[in-house]
Amino acid sequence: MKIEIWSDVVCPWCYIGKRRIENALAAFEHADEVEVHWRSYQLDPGAPTQPTESAAAMIARKYGQSAAGAQQMQDRVEAVAAEEGLVYRLSQTLHLNTVDAHRLIHLAHAQGGNELQGRVKEALLAAYFTEARNVADHAVLREVTVAAGLEPARVEEVLASREFEAEVHADIEQAQAYGATGVPFFVIDQKYGVSGAQPTETFTQVLERAWSDSHPKIEVLATGDECGPDGCAI
Repeated sequence: MKIEIWSDVVCPWCYIGKRRIENALAAFEHADEVEVHWRSYQLDPGAPTQPTESAAAMIARKYGQSAAGAQQMQDRVEAVAAEEGLVYRLSQTLHLNTVDAHRLIHLAHAQGGNELQGRVKEALLAAYFTEARNVADHAVLREVTVAAGLEPARVEEVLASREFEAEVHADIEQAQAYGATGVPFFVIDQKYGVSGAQPTETFTQVLERAWSDSHPKIEVLATGDECGPDGCAI
């Protein structure tokens, strides 16, 4: 079974959704047969690569909120994140562009498949939300992704070019084709879609249904004499 997850590394609900589906998979009987692949999505493709304001200031401006109102919004999200064991520092995060982070997530998959890609994705989310680091800054991206397992030389090559940019845009276009209007957005076996950071219980139900539908049990209509591992009935 394959799970594709569209998310952005500056989306607070994406990190929460990541933890929730991980919790669902931890209790899923067939988890060792599940493949998780991360897809790119940019909440704000026009965000600056050199941040000039905090995420809180951007939220206040975008939604017509006061600084206090924006802080209350962030406080509520931090409380939900804490329930999943995540420590957010939203008041210190920056409004920034994530295309280079996404390009390195694609590099991770090219270099080491889903396992390495998952490690790099986790490292970038933690860097932004828990450490409040500037994940548009190339020095930060080098440090975080190399520590997660990327080859330093390839990181340098990708950051110095536009490599994987087309793949990032292709992911975004695919999400739009599926009808996604935001992230996180989960697609299982290109058949089942789940929008948003749903509760762990919801992910569990979806996993079980998807598995059941792709592995149907045969209805036995009649039985009779037969042979088995222990021999034949006589």
